[in-house]
Formats: sequence, C-alpha cells, structure tokens
Amino acid sequence: MKVLFLVTFLLLTLACQVKEQPDRPNIILIMSDDLGWGDTGFNGNQTIRTPNLDMLASKGMIFDRFYSASPVCSPTRASCLTGRNPYRIDIPTANAGHMKEEEITLAEILKAQGYRTGHFGKWHLGTLTTRIKDANRGRPGKTEHFSIPTRHGFDVFFSTESKVPTYDPMLKPLSFDAGAGESLRYGWRAITNTDSAEFYATRYWVGAEQSVDDSLRGNDASLIMTRAMDFMTKSRESGNPFFTVIWLHAPHLPVVADAAHRNLYNSHGLQEQLYYGTITAMDEEMGALWNKLQDLGVSRNTMIWFCSDNGPERDTPGSAGPFRERKRSLYEGGVRVPAFLVWEQKVRPGQRTAFPAVTNDYLPTIIDLLHLEPVKDRPIDGISLKNVLLKGMEKERNKPIGFLFGNKISWVTDRYKLISADSGKTFELYDLLADPSETQDIAANAPGLVEAMKKALFSWRESVEKSRKGGDY
Repeated sequence: MKVLFLVTFLLLTLACQVKEQPDRPNIILIMSDDLGWGDTGFNGNQTIRTPNLDMLASKGMIFDRFYSASPVCSPTRASCLTGRNPYRIDIPTANAGHMKEEEITLAEILKAQGYRTGHFGKWHLGTLTTRIKDANRGRPGKTEHFSIPTRHGFDVFFSTESKVPTYDPMLKPLSFDAGAGESLRYGWRAITNTDSAEFYATRYWVGAEQSVDDSLRGNDASLIMTRAMDFMTKSRESGNPFFTVIWLHAPHLPVVADAAHRNLYNSHGLQEQLYYGTITAMDEEMGALWNKLQDLGVSRNTMIWFCSDNGPERDTPGSAGPFRERKRSLYEGGVRVPAFLVWEQKVRPGQRTAFPAVTNDYLPTIIDLLHLEPVKDRPIDGISLKNVLLKGMEKERNKPIGFLFGNKISWVTDRYKLISADSGKTFELYDLLADPSETQDIAANAPGLVEAMKKALFSWRESVEKSRKGGDY
C-alpha cells in the first residue's frame, strides 16, 4: 500500500503540479525539546530572552492552544511525520519502538514532489547504529529498532539518537560542582579545559554506520542550525524546494551554557543561568536561520513551523504558564506547548488563534496547502488547518484529539477535556474554555456528556489498537 501511495503522489507531480513547482514553498519543521508553554516571550515570559522567537512569531500565527501528541518526546516526533497518534505506530513513550518502514512519512511524500529532504538534530525514532554502543539504545548487534532517517524519506541527516548536552554535545566533565547545582542529570558550566572532560557517549550520525568524528565543540543548537542552513543553501542552488526538519535538543537536560549566556542571567542562581542561557542560545539560532532565508531570497515563501515536543521537565525552572502539571502528564501543562507558523507569502502576520491544533495536524495541513491528495489508506488523526491559517476561520474542530500515555487517556474537544489516570475506569471532565487551568472537575455535573465522550474515546482507542497490531499494513 505504501509503494502504491507514493507512486500515486509521483504521478500527481508529473501530471498536475508542473506549473506550480517554481512557487512551491520551502517547509521547515522546528521543534525544541521540553520547552514549556510559558518559556517564551511571545507567551508572556518576562525573564527568558527570546527576541528571535518573538520576532518570528509576530510575523505569522501564534497558536494559543497547540498540543504535542504526547507528553514525552519520541511519540510526538512520530506524530509530526505521519499525522497519526504515535500509539498507532507502537511508539508509546521515549526510547521505545521505532519508525516503521510501512509508515508513510511527510518526508517521503514531499520527496516524491521533488523536495530535497533533510533531518537535523534529535531523531529519537529508532537507533542509528548496530555496531557500537551509542546513546540510550544503540548497541553492537542490536537491530530490532535500527531505523535511520534515510529509511523514511530523508536525503540527508545530521542526527543523534537521543539527548546530548546543549553545549559541547560530545563531552561531559569528570567532576561537578554539586554545591552550585551542577550534576550529570541537570547540567553544568561549559567545559573550558578538555583535559577535565570525557566522552558523553552519544554521537551525531550522517549516514548508515557513519558518525561525525570531529570534536563538535560549542553551542549544540548552532552546530545543528549551521548544517541545516548549509542544506538549505545547497537546495536553493539545485533549484529544488526543501523540507527541513530541525529538532533541537534545548532545553532538555543536561543544560550546559557558556559564560556569555550564563552572564545574561547573573542575578539568578546557577541552575537558572544554565536553563535560561540554553534557551537564549537556541533563540539566537532562530535569528540566524531567518537571516539565512532572507539572504537566500526565500524567506517569504518558506513555512516555518515551531513547537515543543511536550511540556517542561519537572524540577527545572521551565514554565507551563497557567496550565496544570508538566512533562509526562496529560493535563494541559504536559501537552499544551508554545507554537507558531510563519509563511509571509500566505499567512497574515500578527495573528493569534485559540483553535485547538496538534502535531498530528502537520501532515494533513501541509498536504492540503500543497494541493495534494490526502492519505486515505490508513487512519490519520490530524486535520488540515488550511482554513484557520489562510482565512482565519475558527469553526469548531471537526475531529477531537485523543491522547494515550501509559494508563493515562484523554479526549479533547473544542471546549471539553475528558481525562483518566486509570485506563478509563474513572474520569474527570474539564471545561477548557472556562477553566484552562483545570481546577474544577465537572464530571459529576455532566454525566451525559461524560458518557458520550467516553464512547467516542473508547471507539478511537480500539482503532488505535488495531493500527498498533499492524492492521493498517
């Protein structure tokens, strides 16, 4: 089915899209890691300096109610590329499962349309080696979850399996200033003397069993963005539009910041300096990206999608804003994330929308914006946001958003959230329009609504389980 679907896309390219090809937009999907809804200036943070994110957000549409498909990273990443709830792909949590070759990815669809495709940063959708010990799961002889980006439609990649330090990503100190708050888990001051450092044990990979051997010193976000921008430059020179996925590690722990970025926050303690400095260092790369797009003459006809993969990590200065809970929770603070879209040629600047959107929506939206045929041979959980983006239409979302994480399940409509922490034995109900902080459980006052939402949720969960068992292939 997958081959037939991609052949159909190629035929559509030859038959229908030739006239439009010179004006096809470039597409960039950017994702930060563990950035909370309240960690950016465009969402009201007055401490962390994010001038470039704020500038870009002002050029397009800010989503006040944008969800990650999961409260942890790997599943959300799967949803971005497939338009499907990650449980369908059997990626229920971080460091579990892998992107299956039977899945149809956005990179494959766009590659069939003549796009050059590149992935840069954190992959976390499978292991990247079977020959050496690497990161969380890569081990000699371990092939079960080996799944590199080039197997899923990407021409080029510069990727890690999982997390790395946000500065000098290949290194960790031999010792930590625990009294000041440094630790292997949380982070440390940037290393100034490599004699006091050792290998962190996670590599960047650029091909099948091909790792990057240089020292990769400096700001990790800059290392990623530099390679992504080089890819865009070469794509521009080739005459092809580009699809670029940039999944930054910041501010996932361990947060590491150099003196210049720590000193921006020297009125705060060291842990805040490291965390805030890491975000500002990442923000600077967003400015560098925009400058590069302008230099290439493609800024007006490039979509820049930005979001976080989940809410902020616990026990960090990260902020979920007014929302309840954090990473690993299906309450709003775990899955409502900062997000915006910039596309100067089509999307009017200075907009904010309260329309509920989710990372599942990337694939169907981009396909619709490019006037391509939707994926029809398997369940797609996302919807097209085309009318929201281009016409400002904010009618009710015609498909609720389902969430699954461990024994936690949730069903979100335009107004209400039904949520359970025991696999559906008991439920809470919240009116997200009147009570976005989820302080008043109204389930007892609306038994009919609870039952109707339960029925829809359970039916959807059955569909997801069928997919997980391979029913879509």
